[in-house]
Amino acid sequence: MVVRTFLVRHDDSTFTVDYDTDDGFEVFQFQLFSLTSIPPDEQKIVGEDNDRIVSDDSDLAALSEKLQLISITSDEARKPEKQEETTSSTAGAGNFDAGTSVMSDEELARMLQAEEEALLLQQYVAGDNDAQLEEKVRPYISKVLLYEDPVRQEVARKTVPLDNLEEKALVSLAKEGNFKPSKVEEDHAFLLQLLFWFKRSFSWVNAPPCDGCGNETTAQGMGNALPSEIQYGATRVELYRCNSCSRVTRFPRYNDPLKLVETRKGRCGEWANCFTLYCRAFGYKSRLVLDFTDHVWTECYSEALGRWMHLDPCEAIYDRPLLYEKGWGKKLNYVIAIAKDGVYDVTKRYTRKWNEVLSRRTITTESSVVSVLTSITKECRRNCTSQVLSILEEHDNIEREALERDLRSTDDAPISLPGRQSGDKQWRIARSEFGTDSLSSSSCTVRICCDEHVTKIYNAFSSILHKFVEDSLTASKGVEVLKILRATVVDLKKLSYKKRRASLKPNSIVGTSLVHQLLPSFKELLNALTLKSELDSNGILSVCLAGNPVQTALALPVALHALDELISDLSKCDNFSKGSLSFPLLRLNRICSGAVLASGEELPFGIATAAFDGTRMSKWEEHNGAKGCWIMYKLSANMQELVAYELMSANDAPERDPMDWVVEGSNDGGSSWHVLDERRSEMFDKRFQRKTYNVKSAGFLSNMFRFRFLAVRDVKSTSRLQVGSIDLYAKQN
Repeated sequence: MVVRTFLVRHDDSTFTVDYDTDDGFEVFQFQLFSLTSIPPDEQKIVGEDNDRIVSDDSDLAALSEKLQLISITSDEARKPEKQEETTSSTAGAGNFDAGTSVMSDEELARMLQAEEEALLLQQYVAGDNDAQLEEKVRPYISKVLLYEDPVRQEVARKTVPLDNLEEKALVSLAKEGNFKPSKVEEDHAFLLQLLFWFKRSFSWVNAPPCDGCGNETTAQGMGNALPSEIQYGATRVELYRCNSCSRVTRFPRYNDPLKLVETRKGRCGEWANCFTLYCRAFGYKSRLVLDFTDHVWTECYSEALGRWMHLDPCEAIYDRPLLYEKGWGKKLNYVIAIAKDGVYDVTKRYTRKWNEVLSRRTITTESSVVSVLTSITKECRRNCTSQVLSILEEHDNIEREALERDLRSTDDAPISLPGRQSGDKQWRIARSEFGTDSLSSSSCTVRICCDEHVTKIYNAFSSILHKFVEDSLTASKGVEVLKILRATVVDLKKLSYKKRRASLKPNSIVGTSLVHQLLPSFKELLNALTLKSELDSNGILSVCLAGNPVQTALALPVALHALDELISDLSKCDNFSKGSLSFPLLRLNRICSGAVLASGEELPFGIATAAFDGTRMSKWEEHNGAKGCWIMYKLSANMQELVAYELMSANDAPERDPMDWVVEGSNDGGSSWHVLDERRSEMFDKRFQRKTYNVKSAGFLSNMFRFRFLAVRDVKSTSRLQVGSIDLYAKQN
């Protein structure tokens, strides 16, 4: 461990920052964020002595103690820097966005030199096989035109749980603090939920189960397609013999997405084919993307991002175009996007090793590739008006510039991408696409916890439990009341998020009169759920929406899981009384609405803020956290004294549970740390188990907290750490 002290100048202020080299550069950025409120992704750190831009630990090590911090959104950061013009045989090489991280002049010069050499070599090794290139692409033109068929689109739409996906999309935005999204933002979020739903609803086929007994089968070669199979484009039929009853099962490789909506199974060809139909069915500008090294996926134009976005339905991964080269280890050559209005060579979107890719593009020369694809595109557009043609050509030019810009971007450098997850393990290994077994992981950005509703729900149970004591209810009767509330929450969750209404149903133990008697104590909980109570003319007491339905959708899972835990805790109270109304039965003064940064996170389902969202449906996962990782929480308001905290185990993989950790507090925004609590050899006996810890070192006021997880339960069997939830509790004033 080496601690260095930096003097960081920002505007008219100078800050002293103690930096522990073991923490890493991201922690340093978070410390600056705490002091200046400039998020890490908007920070430009410069050495004052030599104007060197700091981008990693090695840069810090090479600099003196004096630094300058600039916000990239400030006027100073916007000043144009003097750049030498670089000529290249590749069009658009020097046209970069201000917001894109690009390589240095030296790196760019080396890359351009390598590309020129690869292009020169290609002249000698490339074939003269324009026809071969055309034969690979043309069959897909008729396929993508099927996506425009209104009948096929309507059939696809009818299979989608539209209301459910809309709710999930809006909740995902709400978790980021966006409760009033624009139409563009809603469309983007819905597309991602469509991708996740498709992943769950479509089945991967290695070898189909026996049609007779359902047991495993073994491949027997190919068979002749039947007329009923050819009707839906199945010119190839695989045959499999049952390992038990010897029956032969047919696996037609259907090409018509109409049939695939029915069968809902296949390999990457069927997956991408069917998913692209779904994208078009909901109005997204979409393409089927053909990788000549044997994979297929989808691209959709995102109005929210202002560009084409990669989506792989087999993996449920989006906007990770380097997945195949960096994660799977693919040696790409040609990646062609096919749409109703043309075909596009988008290979440069999927590589950062263009000179290596050029050496493998040996079907024909680059000029011939352009010529063939341009010719096919013109055929696709032959019936377009001049106005439409003008718009398409403008979009083509914008995309070409974007491809060149992305090729030279370094934005993806810190992102760790997974190997292939779909398909049999041995099949993936044989294709050299196995990589790692992780989901897409990344260095973490600062995220804001939109979890005030969690704290409000926890606080709301106080009035209910106090009412139980005031009315002398036994613990067992109190449990029955909570079960009625839980049943109501379950009923509400089953309904459309736009029209939620359910009744509070008394039972044989808790009668109608008692429910009405307790109703005032429910008010705070209902408010936290954006619900209200109503009594109809028949005396039936119901709860219904009282405001933004998305707020209710966000809060209901939290209430359900909190009720489960409260019911369990109250059931264990032998002598329920006023003295019982303390932590952890009452979980008051939970800290919320802070900023979170972690050493890493899994995208998209294991992000850092998932540790603080109050539900069992999510978790924070750190791919490289088994032997050490951290997560920090910065308060949004005044300093607090941490008196207790809770950790909950996640949904699976007990070996990834935290076992050893240290909790620290900082009163100077993370410049220095004070140990608040340490735990060793902790074990979670079951999934979703919540464990409560009182802080050993009390009395220290902090504006930031850090959990340093030192080891997981079984470091030999996993590289990951995962936590279901973390709840922090401050001393009550």
